[in-house]
Amino acid sequence: MSSLPDRNAGFDSNNPGRKRHSSWPEQLSGERFDQNEVLRHVILKLHLRSISHSGSTTPQSESEAESESLNSSPLSAAPDYSRALSDELLLNILSRISDRKQHLSNSLVCRTWCVISGRLIQSIKVLDWEFLESGRLSLRFPNLFDVNIVPASINFETNSAILLSCRLLDVYLNPDVLGNDGLFVRRDDILDSERIDSCVRMLAKRCRNLRRIVLMNASEEGLGCLANECELLQEMELHYCGDLSLKGVCKFRNLQILKLIGRIGGIYDSVVSDIGMTILAQGCGRLVKLELVGCEGSYDGIKAIGMCCQMLEELTLCNHRMEGGWLASLSYCSNLKTLSIQSCKYIDESPGPDEHLGPCPMLEELRLRWCHTRDKNGVRALFVVCRNMRVLEIEDCWGLDDSIFAAATIFRSTRSLSLEGCSLLTTEGLESVVLSWTQIDRLKVISCSNVKDSEITPELATLFSDLKELKWRPDSRSLLSASLTGTGVREKGGKSLSSK
Repeated sequence: MSSLPDRNAGFDSNNPGRKRHSSWPEQLSGERFDQNEVLRHVILKLHLRSISHSGSTTPQSESEAESESLNSSPLSAAPDYSRALSDELLLNILSRISDRKQHLSNSLVCRTWCVISGRLIQSIKVLDWEFLESGRLSLRFPNLFDVNIVPASINFETNSAILLSCRLLDVYLNPDVLGNDGLFVRRDDILDSERIDSCVRMLAKRCRNLRRIVLMNASEEGLGCLANECELLQEMELHYCGDLSLKGVCKFRNLQILKLIGRIGGIYDSVVSDIGMTILAQGCGRLVKLELVGCEGSYDGIKAIGMCCQMLEELTLCNHRMEGGWLASLSYCSNLKTLSIQSCKYIDESPGPDEHLGPCPMLEELRLRWCHTRDKNGVRALFVVCRNMRVLEIEDCWGLDDSIFAAATIFRSTRSLSLEGCSLLTTEGLESVVLSWTQIDRLKVISCSNVKDSEITPELATLFSDLKELKWRPDSRSLLSASLTGTGVREKGGKSLSSK
């Protein structure tokens, strides 16, 4: 039986002829909270506050009344309406703020707001090791999903004004950094594994919902405890790690994204070799994305990863120190879709004969960034292994001239080409390769100074007209000169670019 609507709903006792509009707490709490429950909670808080103020029956002395009048201020006398709200309702209000940086300002209002704002923070980078070691991190931010403790794992002076920032690491340095035998971070500057493991264990027990973590110099014991406590962890980044420490990584059941940083040139140095790769491959069969930075290895290590990690879809090698012949092992990565090679001084010093270079059957994208490509044999062997790919991206690679880029004619299924910062490549070299591809429909050429608009042939122009997407800015200087033609700018006695 349906109940009749309440006749007194929306009725204002002060003005019987006018309906009362719902207040903002009722509108905001109507989604997730019962209005009657919130109202009872507010009345209870106001009642308890009145009891606390009227609990003392002894009259105040004149000195106490005088001191209160002197210490009173307009801010302290103003009522704090937020105290009438429950923590759940206040959390609901603050969580609707889109700007996450505003949570820091909100935490300075009072102790209650500080605690509630801490519950909204999910990602943090720790700079103070004592803050982590004391256990205040998990108390202050109980709902963390992403934690980075690498900056706090390196000892540096508190007032250090030297900040080293690179793509992989941001760290403060000590003033005597020039005496570190060519490395900005010495072995003694990094906290020992025992201290790091103790904090990792404490963090694992108090933040069980972690999804991503960035660690440095963690041992097998610390990683094993983290694996047992944080079963939902999916992404990990390990700095200054060795082969034996990777035994702890094998205990993670749901790990899908892993980044191993063994060596950063000029900053710190550690060793990850075929031994560590084999250990990793045998225990992390569910990896989807793997990035190896500054790691040593050879054919055996990459082969083990390809055979054991059947779900691996993206492999990145950055500043690798692989032995010759490692390219032949990529054929064992049967499900690999994206291969990225970055900041490498060489591709493969001794790739071997072509009959040993099997293709990657599922490869779709090949990315070359900031690499030395003067070795013609290494680049050609890479193209042979990746001959089935569809997307080719080359960015700021030194030594890529027409003779080396000509090896790209082996591709037959390429649909997209992106060239950026290839200053040695000419229009003729680009045309000879692009016209050999019958399925290309996207082309991007940026900052390739030797590719000239005046050298475009009718065949290349016809290809441009058939493309679905074309981004053509090979020479920014010629483009600027063409756009300024007739304006008088950059001419002797002409206009200036600066406006008054």
